[in-house]
Amino acid sequence: MKKFLAFVLGLMMMSAPAYAIDAAKAENFIKNITQQGIEELVNSNVSAAEKNARFTKLFNQDLDLDFIGKFVLGRYWRTATPQQRKDFIDVYRKLNIQTWSARFDEFKGRHFEFLGTESSKSPDQIFVNTQVPMDEGAPAQVKWRVKETNGQMRVVDIIIENVSLAQTSRSEYTSYIQKSPNGIDGLIADLRSRLK
Repeated sequence: MKKFLAFVLGLMMMSAPAYAIDAAKAENFIKNITQQGIEELVNSNVSAAEKNARFTKLFNQDLDLDFIGKFVLGRYWRTATPQQRKDFIDVYRKLNIQTWSARFDEFKGRHFEFLGTESSKSPDQIFVNTQVPMDEGAPAQVKWRVKETNGQMRVVDIIIENVSLAQTSRSEYTSYIQKSPNGIDGLIADLRSRLK
C-alpha cells in the first residue's frame, strides 16, 4: 500500500505545473497599473493628445498586445503572411490604445478595489480580481489575466462584467474574415477605418 501511495504521489508531482505565477506579485503589478496608470491618468487634466500618448506608453509597457493579437486572430495567424501579421498587430495595438483611453474615462474619480486572485489553467498565468464602485447599482467587476514571461508580468486579457475582450475580438474577427472576400487584408482595412 505504501508503495502504491508513493507511486501516486510521484505521478501527481510529475503532472503538477513546474512553474506557478506569484499571486502577490501579480496583484501588485495590477495595483501599479490601476493606481499609477489608469486612476492617475483619467483623473488628470491633461490634453487628449497627452492622455493618448501616456496610454500608449502604458499599453506598450504593461499589455502584451503581440500575444493578444495572435490569440484574437486565431487560426488565421498561421496562414497570414509576415506582412499581414505585422500590419494586423500594428493596427490592433493602435485600436486598443484608442478604445481603452476612452473606456477608462468611465472610471474617472473612482478607485479599483482588489478582491484577490484566481488560478489559471496555464501555470504562467493568473487572474487578478478587481471591482470599481459605481454611483448606481453594483460595482463594475474587472478581471485581469496576467502572464509572466522571463520574470516580466504583462496583461493578456481584461474581462469586464464577465465579457472577455480577447474572446470577443476573436469571435468578431474570425467572423469578419470568413465573410470578407479580402480575408485578413479586409479585416486590417476595416480596423484601420475605425481609427480616428
